[in-house]
Amino acid sequence: MKGIKDELQNIILGNDPVGETDKIKTVQRFLRGNAEISGGSKKQKPVKKEEEKHLLTFCTTQHLWVTDTVYDDYFITEGAEQKVYRFNDFQVMKTNDAIFYETWLDYFNNLLIHNYLFPITGYELIGFKIIGGKLYAVVRQDFIPADEPTDLNVVNQFLEFNGFRNTRNHDYYNPALGIIFEDLHDENVLSHNKILFFVDTVFYLTEDFYELHP
Repeated sequence: MKGIKDELQNIILGNDPVGETDKIKTVQRFLRGNAEISGGSKKQKPVKKEEEKHLLTFCTTQHLWVTDTVYDDYFITEGAEQKVYRFNDFQVMKTNDAIFYETWLDYFNNLLIHNYLFPITGYELIGFKIIGGKLYAVVRQDFIPADEPTDLNVVNQFLEFNGFRNTRNHDYYNPALGIIFEDLHDENVLSHNKILFFVDTVFYLTEDFYELHP
């Protein structure tokens, strides 16, 4: 777990060069930089409304606004935090207002953790869009056709094997990594050819995540 934690810390806290197409890391770095400038830290988080003000300007200067219309004809499903649309025959598009997260930085940290742990279902940031007066991130992800119901006991066994301990219902915590992993019901974890695919994840960092190894 030490190697994984070191890599995740570098992804979340590091300033390693990223490609121009890595929009998730670009936005996360911007939000993290603003949090540090405004006095934010792992103990003092930025205010979400203030983040959004900076994001609006950043989206304009970095050309991150999605101008295409989100057509209801392509709507598939929705949860509390996002709506899912068919993007093409192989991918879906999701609009997310980060309602599950205290800050937009937390949401983008979640995307980075997901892409590291589950690259097969990795997110790609298309950009941002104002819908009904609210700011949404628009992401794209490969479509996974479930061919059987997800056995949550198998999900539990898989996570336990990888150091995640069940805390309640569908929520888990990994003490070695300092990461909370929540909302793992059978619509967020799909099964195809007896393989589990984590398609909608909710990760949170705890104070333990920031602790360095001796």
